Amino acid sequence: MNKQKLVMVGNGMAGVRTLEELLKLAPDLYDITVFSAEPHPNYNRIMLSPVLAGEQTLDDIILNPLQWYADRGITLHLGRKVVEVDRQRRIVRADDGTEAPYDRLLMATGSNPFILPVPGKELDGVIAYRDIADTEYMIETARQHRHAVVIGGGLLGLEAAYGLRQRGMEVTVVHIAPWLLERQLDQKAAGLLQSTLEGHGLRFRIGAQTQELVDNGQGRVCAVRFKDGTEAAADLVVMAAGVRPNVGLAQQTGLHCERGIVVTDTLQTVTDPRVYAVGECAAHRGIAYGLVAPLFDQAKVCATHLAQFGIGRYTGSQISTKLKVTGVQLFSAGNFMGGEGTEEIVLDDPQAGVYKKLVLAGEQLVGACLYGDTDDGSWYFQLIQDGAKVGAMRDRLIFGQALACA
Repeated sequence: MNKQKLVMVGNGMAGVRTLEELLKLAPDLYDITVFSAEPHPNYNRIMLSPVLAGEQTLDDIILNPLQWYADRGITLHLGRKVVEVDRQRRIVRADDGTEAPYDRLLMATGSNPFILPVPGKELDGVIAYRDIADTEYMIETARQHRHAVVIGGGLLGLEAAYGLRQRGMEVTVVHIAPWLLERQLDQKAAGLLQSTLEGHGLRFRIGAQTQELVDNGQGRVCAVRFKDGTEAAADLVVMAAGVRPNVGLAQQTGLHCERGIVVTDTLQTVTDPRVYAVGECAAHRGIAYGLVAPLFDQAKVCATHLAQFGIGRYTGSQISTKLKVTGVQLFSAGNFMGGEGTEEIVLDDPQAGVYKKLVLAGEQLVGACLYGDTDDGSWYFQLIQDGAKVGAMRDRLIFGQALACA
């Protein structure tokens, strides 16, 4: 029996997890071809920060070595960017002319970093932080230069800043919002985090707006200039101001895109049922997820449909947040900011560096923000996901699972 042909564009964590799930369900259904613009096999992108900090090596974060693809008969094209998809003839074409026909196509193109549209963004020493090549560039730059500025005080920006500081650079984090991690922490927890990171040697410019990147006269950045006229020295500028779904190829192909490639609950594109999309490039019910847990949820559902079981439905994901910085414990999930119709339970111990806030709506836990003690984070997250009634343990809930369930 001739196998069907499955082509995957992209070779990141969401796409390869889909293949892993598919091979469990239907190992002999497809001849699989994978195109990767990067020259590496699938690696754990979320562990790039420990590599930058010198806590792990690139070999440590490889998830699927080349032998994994070979053992499963997967044709892997590394360093080849797909530039055309012919949906009429069902053929994928890469930039070197390599072609592959498909019966099913899986788009797993991920996302692109957002580059601030400011003068000087094209100078040497200005990069985004997205992949192994960016990480290697920062490690090499840290050997030769002293001053770094990270634009963006989100998860990725803080992890980049910490890693560069561990490499010996003097690092300033620029964040336009009123506090760090404003989407993941409330102001109190963010203040504790900033104090901890300042103890690690990081500097912060909170509320500062970048006006331009200054040329040293030789085509390399030497400073960041702000709207108020002040400057911060910078031999390296790392843009960590968010990402955008990588939908260029999808749009060129004629797939409907909004925030990302629009998919149904089966992860099929609304345009073409032969074409699926998972990961950061996909938009499901108006949301493009950027954290790994929802992407793996998508992968599992997508695999059931590629395997022709047709049983899975992806209905969205609750997300939680952690920061990969040694010595920092933080966790948040759900509606941790509260608001109308909610009440808050707070434990604040500044001397111990512990802050906990739980948000309840009626008898349900709907949000949690923890700093300094996150041992019960996964339990709180499960309560939020399950919509569990916690009224009977309300008075003990803030003290964690052991006491609350006693």
